[in-house]
Amino acid sequence: MSHPTTWFVTGTSRGLGRELVTQLLRRGDSVAATTRSARRLDEALGDVDRSRLLSLELDLTDEAAVAAAVEKATQRFGRIDVVVNNAGYGFLGAVEEVSDAEARQMFDVQIFGVWNVLRAVLPAMRARRGGRIVNVSSILGLTAFPGWGLYCAGKYALEGLTEALAAEVSGFGIDVSLIEPGYTRTDFLRTSSLGLPSATIAGYEAIREMTDAHLAMPGTQLGDPVKAAAGIIGVATGKAPLHQLLGSDSYGLAKARIDALTADVENGREMAFSTDITPDA
Repeated sequence: MSHPTTWFVTGTSRGLGRELVTQLLRRGDSVAATTRSARRLDEALGDVDRSRLLSLELDLTDEAAVAAAVEKATQRFGRIDVVVNNAGYGFLGAVEEVSDAEARQMFDVQIFGVWNVLRAVLPAMRARRGGRIVNVSSILGLTAFPGWGLYCAGKYALEGLTEALAAEVSGFGIDVSLIEPGYTRTDFLRTSSLGLPSATIAGYEAIREMTDAHLAMPGTQLGDPVKAAAGIIGVATGKAPLHQLLGSDSYGLAKARIDALTADVENGREMAFSTDITPDA
C-alpha cells in the first residue's frame, strides 16, 4: 500500500488527532474522523477543505455504534486503508487513589474502544489482504512513573494487544504499528484531557507536587505535534518498526527502561533456572 487514501482516525478534536486530520486533508486524502463533539472538531480544523472529511460523533465504548461508523465510512469512501486509534486521555493519581469507576473508564477508552474498532475494520482488511493499523500508545506504555499507574496500565495493555495483533494479521497483508510519543506540545496535560482522582489520600504529597508541575507544563513540552503527526503519516505509508518512538525524550526513556529490564533479568537468572524440574539422574 504505497499511498493510502482513506483513513479512519479516532480522537480528532484535540491535540495530535486534530493535527493529523488537518495534514491528511491537506494531502488530499479522505478521512473519517471520530470525535465526541463534531462541533468542536469543525471549529478546531479552521480553514481546511472538508470535502473529503466524514465527521462522526462516536462513543468508542459502544460496539454497535463503532460498527455503524465504520460501515458509514466504508459506504462514503469505498474502503478504509488506514486506522489510527488515537483516542485517549491522561490520568494523574496514586494507584490507591484510583476508584473502580475511574479505572474502568480508562480501560473502556484505551482498550475496549480500540478493540471495538479492530473488530469492525479487520474483516474487510482480511478480505482484501491489505491495510494498516496504527495504535497510538505512549512512552508510558514501555516504562512507568509514580502517579501514572492507571494511564500506564491502559497503555501497557494496548502494547500487549497490539503486539499479538501484529503477529496474527501479518499473513493477511495487514501491517500494524505502535506509536510511542514522549511529551508533545498539545493540550494533553490540560484538565480537558487529563483526569484526576475524585478523592486524594494524605501521604502522597509528592504526587500532588508532580501533578501541579504537569499542569504547568503545557507550552514547554519538547515534542512538536506537527512533526509528530507527519511522523504518524510516514509510519502508515511506508516501512516502519512495530514500535516507533516519537521524541528524543521518549527514546532516552525507552533506552533506560531496556537497560533496567536487562539488569533485572540477569540479576534474577539464577532463581529463574533453579525453578526448572530437575531431570532424573
